[in-house]
Amino acid sequence: MAAKIELVQGDITKQRVDAIVNAANTGLVGGGGVDGAIHRAGGPAIMAECDRLREQAAGTPCPTGSAVKTTAGRLEAKAVIHTAGPRWRGGARGEAADLASCYRSCLEVAAANGWRTIAFPSISTGIYGYPVDEAARVALGTVRQFLTEHSAAFDVITFVLFSDGDLAVYRHALESRNS
Repeated sequence: MAAKIELVQGDITKQRVDAIVNAANTGLVGGGGVDGAIHRAGGPAIMAECDRLREQAAGTPCPTGSAVKTTAGRLEAKAVIHTAGPRWRGGARGEAADLASCYRSCLEVAAANGWRTIAFPSISTGIYGYPVDEAARVALGTVRQFLTEHSAAFDVITFVLFSDGDLAVYRHALESRNS
C-alpha cells in the first residue's frame, strides 16, 4: 500500500501520529514557533533529552539538514524528531539541498524506528524566512522521492500547516505535482 500524503491546518502538537517533527535549532536549546509549542505541550522530558544530546555531542547536536529523536513527553506521538532547517539567504547558498536533507533525514529516522505515521510542519518558513511556496515544493518533492525509493515505509505522512495561507500554498504545490 502506498503512503498517503495529507495536508491539514492545525496544531502539530495535537496530531496522533507515531512521530512529530520539530523545526528545531542546531543547538536543540528550544525556541519559539513550532519548537516552543512542542516543548510547551510535551513538557520537560523533551528538553531533558535535548540536554542529554547536547552533552553527548562533540559539536553541534543537530547540524542543519540532520535529524535526531527524543521522547514526545506528554504529546500523543511516540516521539519527536528534531531537525534544523536552513536560514533563507536568497536561495543560492544551498538552502534547497539543506531543506530537502531535513525532510529526508526525518523520514530515515522514522523508518529506522518502524514509525508508520509522521507529521511535519513547514520547516524553515517561520523566523528562518524560507519562502513558503519554494519550501512546499522542496518538502513535497523530497517526500515523494523518498516514497518512490521506500514505498512500504509509511502509511500516512501529514503536513500540518499553521495558517490558511500556508495550507493553500501546500495544496497548490501538491495538486501541481499530481497533474
